[in-house]
Amino acid sequence: MSHSTPSRNVEIISAERYVQAESPRWDSRDGGLGWIDMSTGSFHRGRLDGGMVVPGAAVAVGAKVGAPVPLAESGAGWAVAVDRGVVHVGDDGVVSPIAVDIASGDDYMNDGGCDPTGRFWVGSQSMPRQPHCALWSIDPDGVATERLGGVTVSNGLAFDRTGETLYYIDTLPHRSIEAFDVAPDGTLGNRRTVCRVEGGNPDGMAIDLEGMLWVAVWDAAEVRRYSPHGVLLETIGLPSKRPTAVALVDRLLVITTASIGLSDPGDADGALLGVEVEVGGAPSLPWRGSPPRARSSAIA
Repeated sequence: MSHSTPSRNVEIISAERYVQAESPRWDSRDGGLGWIDMSTGSFHRGRLDGGMVVPGAAVAVGAKVGAPVPLAESGAGWAVAVDRGVVHVGDDGVVSPIAVDIASGDDYMNDGGCDPTGRFWVGSQSMPRQPHCALWSIDPDGVATERLGGVTVSNGLAFDRTGETLYYIDTLPHRSIEAFDVAPDGTLGNRRTVCRVEGGNPDGMAIDLEGMLWVAVWDAAEVRRYSPHGVLLETIGLPSKRPTAVALVDRLLVITTASIGLSDPGDADGALLGVEVEVGGAPSLPWRGSPPRARSSAIA
């Protein structure tokens, strides 16, 4: 039984339109926002001011860009999943490799996020769509460990506050939210289905301070809030058909959207959207590695 959906005022909060904006991240270091445009291979940063996203720097990082995560230290830049590995993007725009050739063949990195211990979890997606991809964790030394195989389109993931539970979406073929127990060393166990997501494709996901899961549902023009047990608590209808991912910037739910593949995109398709909700979220957990240049200078 779902709760009745309050009336929500969904606003367009970006002047820019993107082809396939994805993976919004709230940066605890400066309160800014990071996101990517998958179709143009670019990583974007900006800030919220007066209810709008003011764009800042944009850096071309690769043909197939996935998810960004901030590093822990101020000024230390971001780790960004791209192509078949992970790169570091400095605040000066310099791009350096962190881990290369994690994925193979035509597969490429997609969504990801960090756990409370500072590992960067990121999965790949397959072209063509077959279950031969994987979910990895990248430890602070840049070492990648495969955590889950048999993946087709690795998408949203979120850890609870303890880091002991991972919520995860492999969009195809089951269109489900799943949960795993996470051991201290990152080993996954006790795989279970939280719920099936009907009427569209579950994409990016965020967790709020009550431990509830917000999911962008591609092709449904909706963001939905589920309990960890799979109960649908709320549905927010959107003016954009293809929401891709969500982030909670305190109580502002920021939603990235795509215009790709739409024959007649409307004003909101490809925009960043915002809607106020009652329960907020915390900033993006950081990757606790060091920038590659800092590491190499320390070694030298």
